[in-house]
Amino acid sequence: MSLLNLRHLAEYFAVRVALSLIQAVRIETCQVACHWLAWLAADVLRIRGRVVEENLQIAFPEKTAAERSQIARRMWEHLLLMVCETAQLQRKFHETNWRKYVEVPRKREWILVASKSGPKVCVTGHFGNFEALGHVSNFWGFRTYTVARTLDNPYLDRLVTRHRESMGQRLLPKTDSAGQADEVLQTGGILGILGDQHAGRKGCVVDFLGRPASCHKALALFALLSRAPLLVATCTRADRPLHFTMQMDAIIDPADNPPEFGSVEELTQWYNDVLAARIHEQPEQYWWLHDRWKEVPKAKRRKRKLAA
Repeated sequence: MSLLNLRHLAEYFAVRVALSLIQAVRIETCQVACHWLAWLAADVLRIRGRVVEENLQIAFPEKTAAERSQIARRMWEHLLLMVCETAQLQRKFHETNWRKYVEVPRKREWILVASKSGPKVCVTGHFGNFEALGHVSNFWGFRTYTVARTLDNPYLDRLVTRHRESMGQRLLPKTDSAGQADEVLQTGGILGILGDQHAGRKGCVVDFLGRPASCHKALALFALLSRAPLLVATCTRADRPLHFTMQMDAIIDPADNPPEFGSVEELTQWYNDVLAARIHEQPEQYWWLHDRWKEVPKAKRRKRKLAA
């Protein structure tokens, strides 16, 4: 057995033990633990502290260092609590009781949009609890397929995949799944994608939270080529753990001939603007530890500034 495989097994068993402990205690106990672990991660160990600080400076140049430090600490608390919530979701949320935990503004409009015949593309970001978003959507009876990255650890990848699919999500691998995604749209399904992932040098460069960022073109291409409505949806934690506000933040339909459907760049800019507005409202629920603005070529940055 190779050292890499031993490391993967060790990580897998550590995660299984942690999940068992989380599922054995009340979510309020988890919240207290997450509060202190967040202080440890943000203020003592400063895990990815440089990246978090740089990202917050880009997004909130008007805030003081103390305010940005508070957002960073609350972000870590949110991330840790999200893990605990996700571990308990399947046991707590059922078809008969999910309404006690989830508030859905404009629910009627959302259901009417999602139930219309034809394909739909749904975009969200590393914001709020997107795992709860997929789980609750399953109770509405829609065929939803989520594009997700395959984890490097095969044991953890199988564990996470089983957990997500047991909660009603249908997963498509991020790589080499274009044909499957096309099939989903051709049969009138809903394709869900995290739209705030860094796309490298070949991506489409748009403005995100005040700075050029590289975005994957596939999301806009799926909507453009299929003439599918594109909706932005988020699920954020409300006033206490395991209680969420799940909402459709914006929708754009090609049948209305909006100018944003003119090109990949315009459509990509549109949904990035919607996500950015939501993140500004609740910045502590965004994953600031992503190196979101890296590796944007200078030529593309200049082109983006000139276009602006």
